[in-house]
This record gives sequence, structure tokens and C-alpha cells, in this order.
Amino acid sequence: MTRTDGITDGAGDSGAEAQLPFDVFARACPSRETLGHVTGRWGSLTLGALREDTLRFNELRRRVDGVSEKMLSQTLHALERDGLVHREAQPTNPPRVDYRLTPLGQEISGRLMELIELLEVRMPDILAAQERYDAGDR
Repeated sequence: MTRTDGITDGAGDSGAEAQLPFDVFARACPSRETLGHVTGRWGSLTLGALREDTLRFNELRRRVDGVSEKMLSQTLHALERDGLVHREAQPTNPPRVDYRLTPLGQEISGRLMELIELLEVRMPDILAAQERYDAGDR
């Protein structure tokens, strides 16, 4: 059975697995580039910060502590090109530019935030594993 988004869900396919139109594990698949934008350090933090609110560039830069102006600008351009972030320039003096997540950006950032929250909750376990590893207890 084919869903409206073109993805086969496997129902009525004699038990066949779903056929996805993209394969992130394939070298030439365009989804790999977008995955990098979303899961890279600045992309994931930017998506997480924008999940909270619509922000101006400098507000976003303060929220994503440690990101340079250049890296934030590059990250926002990539996420906007991918359709995850909407940039809105206000015709004011000085110019005002607001950034917010698109509906697709909201969906992706929601899943990303689940991972971020899991990592934060499990940090004691991760730190203990790192200590064991560093002590040579492999």
C-alpha cells in the first residue's frame, strides 16, 4: 500500500518491508547532507533553541552558547534551505530578522529533543562509562 507521501508501508505487500525512496546509508543520497545539518553540533542546538521560541539572530547566538556568528549564519542558511527554519526579515530600521521552525522543523526538532533529553538524563551513566574507559577498564 502506498501512502500519500509515496512511501510504501508494507501493508498488503505479502509481508515485504517498507520501500523508502531515500537511503541515508547510500553515499549519493541527498538525505545524508540533511542528516548532517540536523545532527551536527550547531544544527541540533539551533533546532533545539528554536523549538522554544521565535528568536532573533543575536538571541539565538546567546542561547546557543559558544557558536560563532559565522557558524550560526551558515547553520541557519543550511536549515532554511532544508525547509526546517523560516527566516523573516522585518522592514524596520535597523532591520529585524526573526527565525522560527517550520512545521517540518518542529517535527524533526521534537524527535531530536527526545534524544537530547535522554542524553541529559543518562549523563551519569555516560560519565561513569567514560571514567571506566579512561582508567583502562575496558
